[in-house]
Amino acid sequence: MSWLERTELLVQKEGLEKLKKANILIVGLGGVGSYAAEFIARAGVGKMTIVDGDVFDETNKNRQLPALDSTIGKLKTEVLASRIKEINSEIELTMLTEFLSPERAYEIVTNKFDYVLDCIDSITPKINLIVAARRKKVKIISSMGAGGKLDATKIKVKDISKTKNCTMARVLRKRLKDRKVDKGVKAVYSEEVQISKSVKITDGTNYKKSYYGTISYMPAAFGLQAAAHVVNFILKK
Repeated sequence: MSWLERTELLVQKEGLEKLKKANILIVGLGGVGSYAAEFIARAGVGKMTIVDGDVFDETNKNRQLPALDSTIGKLKTEVLASRIKEINSEIELTMLTEFLSPERAYEIVTNKFDYVLDCIDSITPKINLIVAARRKKVKIISSMGAGGKLDATKIKVKDISKTKNCTMARVLRKRLKDRKVDKGVKAVYSEEVQISKSVKITDGTNYKKSYYGTISYMPAAFGLQAAAHVVNFILKK
């Protein structure tokens, strides 16, 4: 009996074959990306590249799938890779342990990928990844801000030009427009107004100037919507 028996029952042999042939790039393995990567692996996707330069720390435990006492200090790519391999031992998995510079974003994104999932939580690398995907005509879905929000029923997937009530999306739209990208990017976002008192200003390391407080399920729900969108796209191809 195959571990994908239930999946095949739902999507049929043809759907399973499409998933096995699919090649997905996931950049950022935090609260959103860790869940998205696992959902895509469990759907039976045959090829995946995961990118992140970070290690787990104590503060990740409230919202990141593989963040445990036993994984603190370990590389996110390595922890997630071993988890994915235990789900699907046959997956062709590529691990890139790095933070994405503008040049690397352009190198890594190629048309061998059926879809790119942008799960980065810093603006500048997000812009670089989105622009690279648009220039190379590769499908991309980008996760907006899951922080400062509590209502999971307000999450939507729309073109980035149609997003509302999201600080990150507003900043991204403005900066993408400067780079001549104003649509053609799917966004996972929440229409709930951000809880403003939950923001914290930082020293700006790793392109991050501030962040919102987050609850356990919101980044996971964003990851779920992104993964679902990508899986359904592959099945309809």
